[in-house]
Amino acid sequence: MDSEAMQQVTETGELPEAAHRGPISHAIFRVARLHRMLAGQLLREVGLHPAQELVMMQLWDRGRMRQTDLARHVGADAATMTRTIQRLEKAGFVRRVRSTSDRRSVLVEPTAASQALRQQVEDLWARLEDYATGDLTDTERGEALTVLEHLETNLAARIGDTQPTSHPDAADA
Repeated sequence: MDSEAMQQVTETGELPEAAHRGPISHAIFRVARLHRMLAGQLLREVGLHPAQELVMMQLWDRGRMRQTDLARHVGADAATMTRTIQRLEKAGFVRRVRSTSDRRSVLVEPTAASQALRQQVEDLWARLEDYATGDLTDTERGEALTVLEHLETNLAARIGDTQPTSHPDAADA
């Protein structure tokens, strides 16, 4: 990482006054941001953008899938998935075909070219894992994964469950 990027990381690592009641949420944001930046750098080596590898991983594991199911498995909305599939198709990594049983459905399948990409993506993810966990022991890695899984469960349980808060100035608007 160059010195300018390190400076930015150092500056963004400071907890703003307004975030003092949410230090874990602020840390998650910072870590996720850095993880995505590094993943993007690594993925560029093989011609992918962040999240495209997640689509490919699903296709490599599951084979041909309906585009709507693929979006659900990856956790993307329909519009984002359509753009991602179009870019992967243009790069030659996926092929879209109409379903023979349901002409409204679009099936997405990995191409032979994407199979050659698989090992590279697996290697990149291993490097990213090593960069992220650094000198953590196996025990610390396990503990970190357990905590992250708990955080994910807590957050997933609240999706769609939150109520909009009323703001004092809302009535004046």
